[in-house]
Amino acid sequence: MQERSERTRRKLVHAGAEMFHRNGYANATLLEIAASAGVTKGALYFHFASKDELAEAVLLRGRELLRESVRELRASGSSPLQTLVDTTHWLALNLREEPAIPAGFRITKECAGLPALTTDFHRIWLAEVCGLLREARDAGELRAEGRWESVESLVAAAACGIETLAATGMPYAELQRRVSGLWSLLLPSLVPQGAEREFRVGMPDPDTAPGRVGDVRDDDAPQERVDHLSRPVLSGGGA
Repeated sequence: MQERSERTRRKLVHAGAEMFHRNGYANATLLEIAASAGVTKGALYFHFASKDELAEAVLLRGRELLRESVRELRASGSSPLQTLVDTTHWLALNLREEPAIPAGFRITKECAGLPALTTDFHRIWLAEVCGLLREARDAGELRAEGRWESVESLVAAAACGIETLAATGMPYAELQRRVSGLWSLLLPSLVPQGAEREFRVGMPDPDTAPGRVGDVRDDDAPQERVDHLSRPVLSGGGA
């Protein structure tokens, strides 16, 4: 009985994520969400007393997926900076593949300031990005010179831009190439001279990638390392 109840709850969270992502928080209705999940409205209210509660559950699901992916990437033996690169590729893929991720961003934007929702997915994403960047600094992966605040701001802005690019509806293969291009430009300004060759800017290997990262790949998309790419280098971007 408990297992069936948990299955129903998961279906409702997934259906809610799809509706919030597709229609926005204000336009998504509990009746539509219940119908999409294949349950009665009464069953929905058994698990969630309001749309706010369901939205909060969707946000927490997105947080769980993100943190789990970072844990798996760390466990694969990747350095903090490579883990950060791979986490941005994870985001690019799951903005398309896992509705709780884009729904989390959309709910946060549309419900900013509402006291009923305590989870901010933008803050969650930035916390993971900046946490990995600090780990890379502490591990000696970044340049010794430069202002830390400037480096953190640059990487944070770039990481948040991935969600904005995805929201334009561009094909996933193009988004993947843009994320790779982003890192081909950033890495030479972040790491000691020549060290960019040690990092992969493209998708992680499916054998080490977390969750569904390896499920959708564009065979024609370039998987080069930074030193194979002719890109301009940012000036004054040390860490």
